[in-house]
Amino acid sequence: MFWDQFKAPFSILAPMEGVTDLVFRQVVAKAGRPDIFFTEFTNIYSYANQLGRQNALERLQFLPSEQPIVAQIWGKTPENFALMSAGLKDLGYQAVDINTGCPDKNVVATGGGSALIRTPELAAEIIQATKSSGLAVSVKTRLGYSQVDEYQTWLPHLFKQDIQALTVHLRTKKEMSKVPAHFELIPAIVQMRNDLAPHTKLIINGDILDIQTGFQMAHEHGFDGVMIGRGVFHNPFCFTHHTPTQTELLELLHYHLDLWENYHYGQLADRTPSMEPLKRFFKVYIHGVRGAHDLRAKLMDCHNLDQVRKVLKKENL
Repeated sequence: MFWDQFKAPFSILAPMEGVTDLVFRQVVAKAGRPDIFFTEFTNIYSYANQLGRQNALERLQFLPSEQPIVAQIWGKTPENFALMSAGLKDLGYQAVDINTGCPDKNVVATGGGSALIRTPELAAEIIQATKSSGLAVSVKTRLGYSQVDEYQTWLPHLFKQDIQALTVHLRTKKEMSKVPAHFELIPAIVQMRNDLAPHTKLIINGDILDIQTGFQMAHEHGFDGVMIGRGVFHNPFCFTHHTPTQTELLELLHYHLDLWENYHYGQLADRTPSMEPLKRFFKVYIHGVRGAHDLRAKLMDCHNLDQVRKVLKKENL
């Protein structure tokens, strides 16, 4: 099985909307790749709709060097999960992850993401429909919707679905990222997995900023994988044991700009790309530079790559 190839503890780059696209995954790979990549989450309805399928396919692009990679998808209609997961197999994916944890209000309003915590039987139908593709099926979720103690019924329900892996973000939907992750619940969740589904890989997510911390926790508590999300914003080298110099971070910034230009002005040359998605990354690379606040303000005012590069050149960066 897909998930059996990884020796515990293993590392995963979390799926993050507008962040973990093909370009940024290459940046992370250059800094020090995780054992497994996840894509941004993709809407099953966009794939099922001929008008939206091109957008879905763009989001699902990956390079051979990114294998092993898992496609994460979301929605609430079992038949569309079956359709899309079959399409993922044709695209070269070996594994698919079902998002039952996204707290975004627009996603939840459609009945997808963490809304599925409140419709457990529908979640079970979705899992079974997705399995029809023959892909390795995993699930990413949260402790509960409103109350932390919902994990006592919700997680057992998922473990009983015979999934290959379960990622638990240690907060509820209501908590978003406003409170510390509930690390104190890890022993109970590990015991739950051991009792109900010892074959299911258990992955922990939330407030883990580097593999040193995550792997130490995994060894201590006995879970299998560590998923890091926002940690890449603190340090894009977080999947290594290396602390980068400012020079290395700036080199990575230029690499990111080159990749972004090649992708958006090459493969997607039929459209004018917005700079806004790129701007969220500037702070990752320049936070240690003298005058970083003013420099970031100048970069945020840029409207194209030429302007970004001129600002960096003027600052001798």
